Amino acid sequence: MPKRVRTGLTRSDILDRYVERFKQQLVKFQPFLSRKRGSSSLEDFDEAAEELISQVFGGASDESEAYFFAKTGESALLPEEAQESGTHDVEREGLHQRRQVLESCLADLELRRRLQATRQGKGAEQTLVSDYMSHDVWSIHREATIKQAGQLLQKHKIGSLIVDDGSRYIGIITESDLTRRAVAKGLDPNSTSIASCMSRSLVTIEEDESLADARSLMKKHGIRHLPVTADATIIGVLSVSDLLRAFEEQKSS
Repeated sequence: MPKRVRTGLTRSDILDRYVERFKQQLVKFQPFLSRKRGSSSLEDFDEAAEELISQVFGGASDESEAYFFAKTGESALLPEEAQESGTHDVEREGLHQRRQVLESCLADLELRRRLQATRQGKGAEQTLVSDYMSHDVWSIHREATIKQAGQLLQKHKIGSLIVDDGSRYIGIITESDLTRRAVAKGLDPNSTSIASCMSRSLVTIEEDESLADARSLMKKHGIRHLPVTADATIIGVLSVSDLLRAFEEQKSS
């Protein structure tokens, strides 16, 4: 007969535990990046990390998929310069990709925790998108290759590019799109156009809407980047990282 167990834990308690576990996982990962011998093998670390991500976000989540491709060395397009010179350390790139996935998971959980605190009366719901968005709008033509998109993302250290057809914006392509729709399917990065793997549904938010609304919109559509508009014209981009920064600042103020 099924039993119902009351743990006495609140949602905030659970989020605190998850945040702490991901912080510990990142600490355990440092020896691999510094090329020092840790107490466990990389295989053991990967197993523990994947189990944690699966437990918190789900085995079929974007986070689990991203870590899998980081582990197998297929999560990023190599820079053209590195491909030509042959000096790119693929193994080390995989380590950095692992760290990025774990940091992204931690950022998401900390953001959830900030939002939970907001609901309890800290008043961050009135902060506007325009206060924390990036005013840089990086775009790329739909006929450009996925390799060129990957190079731009790395060069400018951004997570997304707005896609245009020469006269208007028609979609968006993100690091996740390159991983899930291009690399995972074995598409040729030199000949495959962005149009084949971009997200054609361009979800936007107005600059005078609240960060709480932005977070809800991201959660609803399962996205991490929102083009910001002013009277229907794209003027910037808001990312999950921007939301986290906002709530961090409000927490310390």
